[in-house]
Amino acid sequence: MADLPYTDLDRPPLSEAALNRALVRPGGVWTGITVVPRTGSTNADLAQAVRGGGKEGQVLIAEAQAAGRGRLGRSWVSPPRSGLAISMVLRPDVPVARHGWLPLLVGLAAATAVRRLGEIDVRLKWPNDLLVDERKLAGVLAERVDSCVVIGIGLNVTLRPDELPVPTATSLAIEEAACVDREPLAKAILRDIEETYRDWIAADGDADASGLRAACLAATATIGRDIRVELPGERMLIGRATGIDSSGQLLVTTADGREHSLSAGDVVHVRPAPAT
Repeated sequence: MADLPYTDLDRPPLSEAALNRALVRPGGVWTGITVVPRTGSTNADLAQAVRGGGKEGQVLIAEAQAAGRGRLGRSWVSPPRSGLAISMVLRPDVPVARHGWLPLLVGLAAATAVRRLGEIDVRLKWPNDLLVDERKLAGVLAERVDSCVVIGIGLNVTLRPDELPVPTATSLAIEEAACVDREPLAKAILRDIEETYRDWIAADGDADASGLRAACLAATATIGRDIRVELPGERMLIGRATGIDSSGQLLVTTADGREHSLSAGDVVHVRPAPAT
């Protein structure tokens, strides 16, 4: 019974037809939006579709995921229709060295849409989290599949405190956002992603020419912070985040004055943000 559309009146299902009417158009990035009641992982499903010949612009939204994944193999599970689990296929015709901007691009666009509709201060944590204060509201996962990139975003919308996966998470409902209706949120997020992506593509992936780097720096909660970065191979780097380079890598200066460029890592903010 848990997956029937109106078991929980506060969590109605999404309308696939309405999303397609609003977002799919000739010449647009999105070529088709599919909504499924349940799946293992939207990213895994689209990765399989790409290997079978799937093209750019496919979008898959699941009302519930049994095996949703975050970075570093972490699981992402939430009650049916309590959030947005959206994956998309992108095939940017820009230099591969600039593809590192894609998770930041999607995170920025999602944060912009949620901030506008929800009227709450959503910030980015490099490279793929959306935060309200230091509580995680959403995560982004990008995976290369053949010549495409599959990018998924998981956003907590109506999760209640007793449903949070970890104490450091939050949801739009908990933050008393102005909008907790998933359909306009999904439309706004996908529209903002499309607009930001098209600007970036038009600039050949140049984050400065497209304005992407400046927008990310303005929206980030990481730059200027003392951080700890857990790196592959059980290594750790401690320093201050000082910027994002032209490839989307995080710049970290350690106590010895050396600057490091990081393309991946699990970032922990170890000191509160400076007062503004």
